[in-house]
Amino acid sequence: MTAKPIPSFEVDESSDLPLWVRLRDRLVYLINTGYYKPGDQLPTVRKFASELCISYNTISKAYVALEREGYISTTQGRGAFVCEPDGAPDAPDVDALMEDFVKSCLEKGMAYDDIPKRINKTIRKLKREYEKK
Repeated sequence: MTAKPIPSFEVDESSDLPLWVRLRDRLVYLINTGYYKPGDQLPTVRKFASELCISYNTISKAYVALEREGYISTTQGRGAFVCEPDGAPDAPDVDALMEDFVKSCLEKGMAYDDIPKRINKTIRKLKREYEKK
C-alpha cells in the first residue's frame, strides 16, 4: 500500500501556534473531511519532512500527537495508518459527560493542564483495584 500524495501545507509565519500543532490540525482536518480515509497510509515522516522542508522532529511530534489522540496508528517498519473513527454508539453521550466533567473541574479552580493528570492518576488507581480482584 502506498501513501497518498502530500497535500499542500503553507506555513503561516504570523501564527503563534507551534508548527507541529498546525501540521497536526491540518492532518486532523484532512482525516475528518475524508481526504485520508480509515486504512490509508500517511506519508513517512522522512518524506513529509523532505517534501515540506520541515524538520523531521516537527513531523514526528505531530504524528505522535495524532496517534495519542487515536487518529492514526503506527507500526515500526510499516508506517502510519488512519484509524477507524470511534464508532461507539454512546460517544456523544460520553463526550457530553466529559465536557460537563471538565467544566466542573474548572469551576472548582483546576487548570486545564491539571485535569488530564488527575484523570490519568484515577485511571491508574482503578486499574490497580480491578487487577487485585
